[in-house]
Amino acid sequence: MDYIIREAKAGDMAQVLGLVRELAIFEKESEAVEVTVADLVADGFEGNKLFQCFVAESNGTLVGMALVYPRYSTWKGPVIHLEDLIVTESMRGSGLGSALLTEVVKYGHRLGVKRISWEVLDWNEPAIAFYEGKGAKVMRDWDVVQLDEQGIQNFIGNL
Repeated sequence: MDYIIREAKAGDMAQVLGLVRELAIFEKESEAVEVTVADLVADGFEGNKLFQCFVAESNGTLVGMALVYPRYSTWKGPVIHLEDLIVTESMRGSGLGSALLTEVVKYGHRLGVKRISWEVLDWNEPAIAFYEGKGAKVMRDWDVVQLDEQGIQNFIGNL
């Protein structure tokens, strides 16, 4: 199956959200997706652009995407975070993930960032093997720490 990698457009966000939902199901978090198409359009294409998104398109359908956003490392300087790299199930093993990751790395290189970082679930061995095969370092001694919306409210309420 042929595909092209390109920058996403606002009109792609419904299909991007579909890919995000597919990933959430794969990660056993099907009810966790709260973002809407309107949120993605506003956050990615209006005013202060919060992310950059690349999509893989085949015959008018999005079959993959990679979404990144800027961060700053006090140790390194400017970096980007790869929030999601998603390849629809039917396209896994086609080289599409490599093509999307290549686009992200080229984008980071153009920006002059010092690092590109992302998370991977510890049970997702195919993804871990894929990333390590590309030269990425999976830092198994670091844990992700988050305050979700309720956690933020609880924190503020305890001040």
